Amino acid sequence: QVQLVESGGGLVQAGDSLRLSCAASGRTFSSHAMGWFRQAPGKEREFVGAIKWSDGSTYYADSMKGRFTISRDNFKNTVYLQMNSLKPEDTAVYYCALDRSWGPHLSSQYKYDYWGQGTQVTVSS
Repeated sequence: QVQLVESGGGLVQAGDSLRLSCAASGRTFSSHAMGWFRQAPGKEREFVGAIKWSDGSTYYADSMKGRFTISRDNFKNTVYLQMNSLKPEDTAVYYCALDRSWGPHLSSQYKYDYWGQGTQVTVSS
């Protein structure tokens, strides 16, 4: 089993930056993908981006490129989501997720096998 725990969410003002963390424990896989998703009230879950654990390759949703950056720390088994120039429309619950392999359909939530509990990010105007 894999456990994922997100942290770092909170209330910030528009234009601020925030870094979310996702700590993984339990079983690991050699080339798994770690993804970040978000879900705003009344909206569907939205793909932010993903990182390949083995070599750090990243893939982002087009709308997330430029302001959001995903990185990982192998020693800490932690993935980060750096968010800059935050906007009120970034307000959502942010989730990290793990899929056992890097491959197609990274932007689909149905590809991922394990999920964290989510962390709330609220951006005030």
